[in-house]
Amino acid sequence: MCGIVGLFAKSPGIEAEMGAHLSAMLVTMSDRGPDSAGFAIYRDPVGGQEKLTVQSADPEAFDGLLGVLQGAGISAHQMDVADTHAIIRLDAGQTEAARAVLAEQRPDIRIMSRGNAIEIYKEVGLPGDVSDRFDLPGMSGSHAVGHTRMATESAVTTLGAHPFSTAPDQCLVHNGSMSNHNNMRRELRHAGRRIETENDTEVAAAYLSWRMDQGQNLGQALETGLKDYDGFYTFLVGTETGFGVLRDPIACKPAVMAETDDYVAFGSEYRALVNLPGIETAKVWEPEPATVYFWERAA
Repeated sequence: MCGIVGLFAKSPGIEAEMGAHLSAMLVTMSDRGPDSAGFAIYRDPVGGQEKLTVQSADPEAFDGLLGVLQGAGISAHQMDVADTHAIIRLDAGQTEAARAVLAEQRPDIRIMSRGNAIEIYKEVGLPGDVSDRFDLPGMSGSHAVGHTRMATESAVTTLGAHPFSTAPDQCLVHNGSMSNHNNMRRELRHAGRRIETENDTEVAAAYLSWRMDQGQNLGQALETGLKDYDGFYTFLVGTETGFGVLRDPIACKPAVMAETDDYVAFGSEYRALVNLPGIETAKVWEPEPATVYFWERAA
């Protein structure tokens, strides 16, 4: 079943309360997906560097990690640990080299995301517990997406939780089920794309990354996907400067959006939005089937 939420700030006040609003929205969707939860938040951009979000079931695995990377010639400058996740700052262009070092020397550490602004946190457990573990309510940011999971296509694990990120500063959460994801996974791997789980959402994210690497923008990639995806789904996609929404041509999964002068919000159900400021005067609508919606801010 699953629940997805998203919030895009148009004003400083919403940016300052981004984590608090998204946490409340995520918790409201708990009964749609109580087995795991996760969120991607865009905050504190590091121009000239990149942020690498990593995860380990054993937080002690982060001890000495900067030294491992530096010893392999990676310019790793800072690491901030948050429970089972850590944010490592690297010189721009070094995240793939860091990935190779970790795969060889520290295979117990997995990469969640990379980019200038994105940070992804996800774990098994109730959405409220996951939110509290990483202090989501205390975070500010320009925009964020979240997901509560009811596992249907793969095991209940941290790596199977959403969001999925398959390109710098890009992520995707998904409500629904793709029926041709196994074939798409094989085709994308043949094309050289890295896909690490059995989750159909990672396949959708990798597909969008692949199309964008071919020169399409996000809107074009989403529209092209309408011809290639088979199933029923609602996608919420985050990029460094905005987020997009797409429902399949049948649009059987619930979705609602709201927009004010201060924000754009998305929820699987309207009750996820009811506590947002100004919701009583917001423009509220159900996204149309097979229609791309996208909001963007200056980089």
